[in-house]
Amino acid sequence: MSPTADPQPPVVVDAVPDWRAQGLALAADVLAVLGPTARYVEHIGSTAIPGMAAKQVFDLQAGVLDLTAAEAAFDAPLAQLGFRRSPFRSDHVPAGRDDDPGRWAKRLWSRRDHPDHVRHPDVNLHVRLVGSPNERLALLFRDWFRAHPEAVPSYARFKQVLAGTVADTGTYADVKDPVVDLVVAVAEPWAAATGWAPRGVREAGA
Repeated sequence: MSPTADPQPPVVVDAVPDWRAQGLALAADVLAVLGPTARYVEHIGSTAIPGMAAKQVFDLQAGVLDLTAAEAAFDAPLAQLGFRRSPFRSDHVPAGRDDDPGRWAKRLWSRRDHPDHVRHPDVNLHVRLVGSPNERLALLFRDWFRAHPEAVPSYARFKQVLAGTVADTGTYADVKDPVVDLVVAVAEPWAAATGWAPRGVREAGA
């Protein structure tokens, strides 16, 4: 699920208690500059899961109705916050899914090494279509772990061992993606049993 091909070795650290609060604040700040094109901005990824070890990069997700419109609208306001648009335009399609890769399209903006790093930490902003499978996966992954804290230590340990084994974040992401697929395969029955739905579906009244 990592969006970048950073040649540097990944560094995964123990969870920091205030990551979730920081992520909520970052999401609010980003939503405030994006305007109505963004239907929402949420804190996702490992830093949004209590107790989860993570790279010190916050992941946010913005839900939009049109990726092309978002690409045109978001560049300028995000640049004011230190973000640059990435060339990555799609997500990993989970193993076993006979899906058109176009359904997994996204846009991505990243912020790295801002001079005021305390107030403006490193962030990946994933912009995905409301109702798309990749929007759903990101929210399901987060919410399943939040509902199953007993699973957090094992996945956190896996990430820490992996980060100490590989040479760069691209390899780290490639190895981690199939494990994420397994987590989601376990999460799907839970979603069906509990009536869980991603935010975009809930907002549409489904």
